[in-house]
Amino acid sequence: MWKVVFEEKALKLLSKLDKTVQKQILKYLNRDSFLKNPKSFGKALLYEKRGNWRFRVGDYRVICRLEERQLIVLVLDLGHRREIYKKS
Repeated sequence: MWKVVFEEKALKLLSKLDKTVQKQILKYLNRDSFLKNPKSFGKALLYEKRGNWRFRVGDYRVICRLEERQLIVLVLDLGHRREIYKKS
């Protein structure tokens, strides 16, 4: 089973979101089916974000790195789909 870990930046961003969106994202990341095989729910990113994965949660996107040796989903960034890819 995979384990979800948040970077400090991602936790800060999560805390700034509306409570219902926070619950929606946390529920998505903690589903048993997601924790068994996160790659089946996401999409690998390309170019400068290569090596990271994107997960769609409603109108929000969660950017993660999958640490396969430790079975860790490291949440790097999250935000509204309009803004998430504009960040550097």
